[in-house]
Amino acid sequence: MGNTINQRQSLVSKLDSLSETELQEVLDYVSMIESLRRPKGSAVIEEELLVALADAHENRRARQAFEWESVRRKAERRATVRATNHF
Repeated sequence: MGNTINQRQSLVSKLDSLSETELQEVLDYVSMIESLRRPKGSAVIEEELLVALADAHENRRARQAFEWESVRRKAERRATVRATNHF
């Protein structure tokens, strides 16, 4: 515990010697460390991943191709029904 106090005192003295710009950089770095340490719910992470994947260009194109294929199949079924009813 004594070592921790010495480290904290050393950090405080180093912070006192920094310029405002350097101090802001240290604070930004500390914020980044804190955000990485915060536990996120797995549901939130999964949702963010799904949103990112859904917005991906390849996935938008795949959804469009799937929709076109669905329309094509419906048209084929209608044509088959009409051809069968015609005879």
